[in-house]
Amino acid sequence: MKKLPLALGTGVLSLALVLTGCADASAPTSENTTSSDTSATANDADEMFVTMMIPHHQQAIEMADIVLSKDGLDPAVAELAQQIKDAQGPEMERMLGWLEDWGVDYDPDSSGGMDHGSMDDSGDGMMSEEDMTALEEADATQASRLFLEQMIMHHDGAVEMARTALEDGQNPDVLDLAQQVIDDQTAEITTMQDLLDEL
Repeated sequence: MKKLPLALGTGVLSLALVLTGCADASAPTSENTTSSDTSATANDADEMFVTMMIPHHQQAIEMADIVLSKDGLDPAVAELAQQIKDAQGPEMERMLGWLEDWGVDYDPDSSGGMDHGSMDDSGDGMMSEEDMTALEEADATQASRLFLEQMIMHHDGAVEMARTALEDGQNPDVLDLAQQVIDDQTAEITTMQDLLDEL
């Protein structure tokens, strides 16, 4: 009779150890039940897209801020710049949250390891320091045209990155955002081209 409690005690202890191990393994995702299923499915392409798109969005917001600070800016350009800010700010926050869920360290100073040339030389649409300086120093009229030209290149780069993510990624949240980037920014490119024709 004495052996039964001992056996039960050993079994309970073993089960507790197993459950503890499982709990530890699932602890990072159990806090956020909405992303627990999808966070486990992120692959290298998902991480690459997100870590490159965050600084990409960051620069778009910076460009919008620069042009919105100009007195006498074309109202249609101002409206578009604000629209870009309003859309890309929350998207950037979502992506930062995904990296945290995935346990991926993000260094905002590295900008995804991208070395940017002038305008479209780099292929990712990121502006160089010279491009940003030119936008800052332009008057409202010049800035309107320059912003549209730069942002078309910028959006082109984002759309290409999103297409790559759709081909190689697997995380449902990432795939949804990639498609949204393609849809939204392709439409904005058309708007910006029309605005350029009117300036």
